[in-house]
Amino acid sequence: MRDVLTFGEAMVALRADQPIRIASTLRMSVAGAEANVSIGLARLGHRVGWVGCTGADEFGALVLRTLRAEGVDISLAVEAEGPTGLVVFEPRTADVTRVQYYRDRSAGSRIGPGHLESALEEGARVIHTTGVTAALGPGPLLAVRAAARRAAALGSTFCLDVNYRSKLWSRQEAAATLRPVMPQVDILVASDDELALAAPAGAVTEAEQVEALLESGVREVVVKRGSEGAQVFDSSGSVARPAVGVTVKDTVGAGDAFVAGYLSGFLDGESVGQRLERGVTAGAFAVASIGDWEGLPARHELGLITAAPGSAIR
Repeated sequence: MRDVLTFGEAMVALRADQPIRIASTLRMSVAGAEANVSIGLARLGHRVGWVGCTGADEFGALVLRTLRAEGVDISLAVEAEGPTGLVVFEPRTADVTRVQYYRDRSAGSRIGPGHLESALEEGARVIHTTGVTAALGPGPLLAVRAAARRAAALGSTFCLDVNYRSKLWSRQEAAATLRPVMPQVDILVASDDELALAAPAGAVTEAEQVEALLESGVREVVVKRGSEGAQVFDSSGSVARPAVGVTVKDTVGAGDAFVAGYLSGFLDGESVGQRLERGVTAGAFAVASIGDWEGLPARHELGLITAAPGSAIR
C-alpha cells in the first residue's frame, strides 16, 4: 500500500526573471499543486503515487520524467486528448508575481473517476487533492467526489487543500462546490481567507467556521497563516507554530511544501505540534529557494534550516 495517493493536473512551468514583454529567457520546470506535494513527500522518504493525465507531447514527457526522477510512482498516469497545460510566472515587483495559466481543454483537465479506480483499489494511507482539481471541470470534480466517498471505505485519510485560484472560478462557485464535500474530509487545509469557502455560509468568524467544520465531520482543520505560521484545530483544541525565519526568494509553492511536511509528520505518527514543525520547516525551504518544489528538503536536510546564516556545511 502506498503512503499517499495524489491526483490532479501537473503542468509545465515557465518562469521569467523580468516582465514578459522584455524577458529574453524563460526557465522551464514542472508545477501543479498535487505534483508539488508528491515530490515533497517523496523527498521525505514516503511512497507516493500521482494520478493524472498528460498530453502526448514533449511537455507531458517532461512532467512524467520529472516526477519519476523525484521518486513519485507515475505508473497510473495516462495520456489524454489535449495538450499538457502551461503556467507562466512573471515577476512584477520584488514581492508580487503574476501567474497566467494556459490549461483550457488541457489533457490534465480530462481526469475523471475512471482514472482513479485502479489506484484506489491498490489503496493508500492518505489520499490528497486540492480545490484546483475540483475547479478544472465536471470530470475532475467527479473524481474528487468519488475519492472522498471511497476514502472511508478504504480506511484512508482524505486530505483536501482548498487552494483557491481566482482565475479558475469565483469564490461563490468554489463555496457551492466544496461545502458539500466537507463531511467526507478528514484533514482540511486552508489559508485563513479560504475557510469561508469550506465552512457553512452562516459561519462568519474564524471560530464559527472552525467549529462548524469540526461538527460536519472534519477531524483536523489546518489553517495556513503565511508569514505568521500555521495552526491546527481539532476536537481537543488547537496548536499553533510560527513560521521559520528565512530570507525569502519565492513564495510560490510554499503552501504545497507545508502540506507535504504536515502529511509527512502525520504518516510518521507525530503529534500535531511536531507535524506543524515539519510543515513550517518545509515551507521555509520552499520560500528560501526559486521554484515550486526545487528547494524542498530530503529528510536528512530538515535540520539545515536552523543553521546560522552564511554557514558552509563541510
